[in-house]
Amino acid sequence: MTRSRSLALIFGAAGALALALFGVPATAMAQAPEAVVVLGDSAAAGDGADDYEPGTRGENDNWCHRSVHAYVHRTGLAPESVNLACSGAKAGDVAFGSGTHYTEGSQAQRLVEVAGRYRVTTVIVQAGANDDAALFGTGVACIRAFVDPREPPCRETIGSLVAERMAATAPKVEAAVRDVRTAMRRAGYGLGDYALVLASYASPVTEQMLPLQALAGCPYSKPDAGWGRTTLFPALSAALHGVAERTGALFLDLARATEGYEACTKPLQAQEWQRRITVDPQALVYGGLDAIGFHLAQESFHPTAAAHAQMGRCVGDLVRSGASAAACVAGPDGKAHLEPAPAEAPAA
Repeated sequence: MTRSRSLALIFGAAGALALALFGVPATAMAQAPEAVVVLGDSAAAGDGADDYEPGTRGENDNWCHRSVHAYVHRTGLAPESVNLACSGAKAGDVAFGSGTHYTEGSQAQRLVEVAGRYRVTTVIVQAGANDDAALFGTGVACIRAFVDPREPPCRETIGSLVAERMAATAPKVEAAVRDVRTAMRRAGYGLGDYALVLASYASPVTEQMLPLQALAGCPYSKPDAGWGRTTLFPALSAALHGVAERTGALFLDLARATEGYEACTKPLQAQEWQRRITVDPQALVYGGLDAIGFHLAQESFHPTAAAHAQMGRCVGDLVRSGASAAACVAGPDGKAHLEPAPAEAPAA
C-alpha cells in the first residue's frame, strides 16, 4: 500500500469517526439550505388552520393535522421550514423516547435527521398544554359547567389546581427542551449556531364574546372565559417563561396573540383568529369511522390560518430583535406586535 493511500485511509477513518461523534461536518452544514423547525403539539402543528399535509389528516390513524399555514412557515427566518409538531402531543412526545403518538416517534429524534439535511437556524418548541396543564380537559370542564346547571363553574373547580398543575408541567417541558438541545448537539450544532424559541399558548375565548355565544359555537360562561383568559393561560405562560430562562431559550408569550379576535367575538366567523366549535366532515373522508367522536371536532378552539400568519411574524420579529423574551399581542390594526413579556406570574 502506498504512503498516499495509507494517509487517505487514515484521514477517511478520522472523518468517519468525527461524523459519528460530532454529526454533520461544518462544510456540509454550510452548504445545506437554511431552515426553521418547530416541535410540539396542535398549536404548533396548525390544527385549525386547514390544508393539512397528506398523511396527517387521519390516514392510517395519523391525526397530527400539520397545516401548510402553520406559523413555522410564516416566520421569514429561512427559505425552508419543517413542521415536526403533532396534534395532541405531550412534552414526552417531543423528548427522546421509544413511544409513539399518532404512529409517529420522538420529535427530538427526527430533529437530529432534519438538522443534518438542513442548516437549521431556528428551532421552536411549543409544548405543555397536553401535560398537567390540561388545557383540553379544562375546556371540556368549562363547557360541561355551562350546559349542566348542576355543575359548578370551572373557575371554581379547577382554579385552585392551576398553580399545582403548572408546577408539574414545567419540568416535563424543560426535559423536552433539553432533549431538543441534545438533538442539535448530536447533529453537530453549537449553542451559538441556532436560536431556540419556547412559545406559550393563545387564549381561544374571552369574556368579551357576543351575546348568545353558545348558539354561535362557544358554550362557555363569560366569567369562566374571562378566568381562562386572565388566569389560566397567563399562568401557563409564566411557567413556560421560567423553563425558557433555565434552558437558555428565547421566550415568546402568546397568551394575548389573538386578543380581540377570539372565538365568538366578531359578527363574522371569518374575521376571528380562533375557531369556534368546528365539525369537520373531511375527517370522515380521510379517517373513516375512526373520526367519529373527538376527531370530528378536533379543530375546535384552535388558531386559524390568519392567527398563524401573525404568530409566525412574531416569532421572526423576536429572533431578529435580539431580545430574550417578548409577548405577541394582537393590535387594533389587525396585526400582532411584540411587547415586553410579563415579568411575574399571575395569581392562580
